[in-house]
Amino acid sequence: MLNSLDLLTANDTPGQHPPSYYAATARWQTTYAPLDGPRAADVVIVGAGYTGLSAALHLAERGLDVVLLEANRVGWGASGRNGGQVGSGQRVEQDVLETRHGKSHAKLLWDLAEDSKALVKDLIAKHEIACDYTPGILHADHRKSYVEDSRDHVEHLRLTYGYEQIRFVDGDEIGDMVGSPKYFGGSLDMGAGHLHPLNYALGLARAADKAGAKIFEETKVTGIEEHASGGVQVTADTGTVKARHLIFACNGYLGKLNRETAAHVMPINNFIVATKPFSEDEARALIRDNVAVADSKFVINYFRLSADRRLLFGGGENYGYRFPEDIKSFVRRPMTEIYPQLADVEIDYGWGGTLAITPKRMPYFARVKPNILTATGYSGHGVAMATLGGQLLAEAIAGTAGRFDVFERLAIPAFPGGDKLRFPLLVLAMTWFSLRDRLGI
Repeated sequence: MLNSLDLLTANDTPGQHPPSYYAATARWQTTYAPLDGPRAADVVIVGAGYTGLSAALHLAERGLDVVLLEANRVGWGASGRNGGQVGSGQRVEQDVLETRHGKSHAKLLWDLAEDSKALVKDLIAKHEIACDYTPGILHADHRKSYVEDSRDHVEHLRLTYGYEQIRFVDGDEIGDMVGSPKYFGGSLDMGAGHLHPLNYALGLARAADKAGAKIFEETKVTGIEEHASGGVQVTADTGTVKARHLIFACNGYLGKLNRETAAHVMPINNFIVATKPFSEDEARALIRDNVAVADSKFVINYFRLSADRRLLFGGGENYGYRFPEDIKSFVRRPMTEIYPQLADVEIDYGWGGTLAITPKRMPYFARVKPNILTATGYSGHGVAMATLGGQLLAEAIAGTAGRFDVFERLAIPAFPGGDKLRFPLLVLAMTWFSLRDRLGI
């Protein structure tokens, strides 16, 4: 059943953004027509999330003719539904990357992560994207045994990478910062931040459109044909595009378009609620300094305040591709574990989305063929990294692949069993780690 499930339609109404807080507060609505008939381009991109939009923008700015195809709406997938956190580093901590890949490669990955945050801020400023960017992410330890690791992590980033925008937070302070008794310490990263993810995606689309990229919504790609001459033809339900280069930028919604990419990523669901708006004093009692929060659980809780002082709380896990019938109740449970005082608070919005993870929790960048590139599997760390990914794809197609190669050299393995056994194996792993969270081991 899972192999036949279409994640583009399994949980959502095609052609419509889900009924999320983000969709309700979008600054504008896109009106890009579906593809109609045959077209030709230098580059065709499948997927109008951060990766595809950034690639389209940077390619168009280089003067290439770009066609961007989106099965639903711009930012319809994880790019328009996520927690909005613009984090530092990679999804995997630097000491782990040093052990896996060596210190020099780990340093390159750190530098690229810093580039990714700078790129997001630069694009917001350059294109005047109104997306409520706010500095600060607090990483909160849910176990006392993790606190010294957080202290060591802060010192490691300061001493090894010269990163001075992070500091250690002890147990007394974190209770005041979060307004919850559940955390024992952590770190505050003021070089990171948070934003309205859908408005950011819509702003990227407007910038790409202005640069000359041609965006087509409600255009579902159904087939890829490689030509002997080296080009490709992408077939959609409403037309075709012939191009010299193809980019897969589908992340969790790739489906069966490319089996090689699909074998390296696993689509998983995540869920968020938005409460009623709070007064300023009520909001500060929950998150004193208006930073985003991400805790240390394997099945992570992440939360922040919106611009109108709602608590946006993400948490909970399920082991199927279908969303829970009642997302609000589903997420209320982990929310009230952190904030018992919100047991009866009104929840105005609840929504889910699908992201993609890899076995090593690092993004999968690859040349599927010399003229077919993919970037995916951001594993919950995609706001900044996917934006950078689009820029790196553009550089690689333009002939400057050095930064793209830093990620491709990671050689992310496929899931055991490829795209056939990855789901049952993931269920076993996630069940074990979520049990560890519950038992405190």
